Amino acid sequence: MHRFLTLLTVLLTTVVMQPAVAQDGPLRIEITEGVIEPMPFAVPAFVADNAAGEEAARNIAGVIAADLTGTGLFREIPAKAFISRITSFNSPVQFADWKAVNAQALVTGAVSVDASGKLVVRFRIWDVFAGQELGSGLQLVGTQDGWRRIAHKVADQVYSRITGEGGYFDSRVVFVAESGPKDKRAKRLAIMDYDGANVTYLTDSSSIVLAPRFSPTGDRILYTSYETGFPRIYVLDVASVRRRVLESQDGTMSFAPRFGPDGNTVVYSLSRGGNTDLFRMDVGSGRGTQLTNAPSIETAPSFSPDGQQIVFESDRSGSNQIYVMNASGGEAQRISSGTGQYGTPVWSPRGDLIAFTKQSKGRFHIGVMRTDGSEERLLTASFLDEGPTWSPNGRVIMFTRETQGAQGAASLYSVDITGRNLRRVSTSTGASDPSWSPLQ
Repeated sequence: MHRFLTLLTVLLTTVVMQPAVAQDGPLRIEITEGVIEPMPFAVPAFVADNAAGEEAARNIAGVIAADLTGTGLFREIPAKAFISRITSFNSPVQFADWKAVNAQALVTGAVSVDASGKLVVRFRIWDVFAGQELGSGLQLVGTQDGWRRIAHKVADQVYSRITGEGGYFDSRVVFVAESGPKDKRAKRLAIMDYDGANVTYLTDSSSIVLAPRFSPTGDRILYTSYETGFPRIYVLDVASVRRRVLESQDGTMSFAPRFGPDGNTVVYSLSRGGNTDLFRMDVGSGRGTQLTNAPSIETAPSFSPDGQQIVFESDRSGSNQIYVMNASGGEAQRISSGTGQYGTPVWSPRGDLIAFTKQSKGRFHIGVMRTDGSEERLLTASFLDEGPTWSPNGRVIMFTRETQGAQGAASLYSVDITGRNLRRVSTSTGASDPSWSPLQ
């Protein structure tokens, strides 16, 4: 019987947003593929409205600043440069002082703990040069332990108001945590905040686990396990960490699962009789439908956001390439056309791009292309980059990068879809196979 080292209870903080009246401002970052000069911004420590809120007030401002800076679109002005000090949430902002240090955006806030023990966070976003509040201020209410999540929500609001795009900071990533030597590596499922904080392990390392994938609502995870000696697909409930085998056909191997956008359908690869095809299954009933029937290997399927199409990897042309077909199966169209081999395609949540892994001339790349295969762009290059996953807003891709040699190790990296802002994601162990959750 499989044992878990840690039983996870994920208490998703209930956050209540209460809008305040304010005026829209002109401050805006236009995100293009050209060079972007990061916008200077300031986040003074939030004001503590009572003694119980002091620690959270200090911590929240730091997380907001880290979230925004990490996008590559913003540049934090250090506190030592400040001329003004924010001493009260309702005090008038001295815009001339913030202009003097070149701040274009300013985030102010206040934190308290109410009589019921809830953390209350109020915040405002200011367009310094226009001298006005940007959008509507908000109040967030949650548990004291959930202060990091509240900070991410504030950062999402700032990012959205200034860029015009949805945020992605209040999200999580499930991945394979790796430890031990390369020829005997232990692997177990883990979950963390998008920035590497709050890591919790979902399985032990007694068997190999691969390809964890979040459900559209973030409450379940699909993954492949070798605990029986053959690959089998499991579905795990994140809150209870209970799991079950999704399918168990004798004499078969199943792997590479992914949820459909309805959360009730799973598409996956099934190998039997020396052949590997794509199947889809209704999670509730367990009924499966074969989608492909070719003397080739079909794997790594991913639904389009509307659930109407599936992109997948196949070697039917003699090398690994990317194909698209209707979600019900049938004729598939090859969309990859460059030199080299393509794999692990995944549809953007926006529906406009497909990310992929490419191997060419001894190097691995993470790239994106339009859904018809046009406008291919390679974003990275290294000894081994693979397995892209999209941020909830379709702006950032996270992937696995492995270094070469006997001591080589796997780490998680992220990159903007323009190819800018390549960053390593901080994890305490080796890490691979990430899957980004939706916004929480």
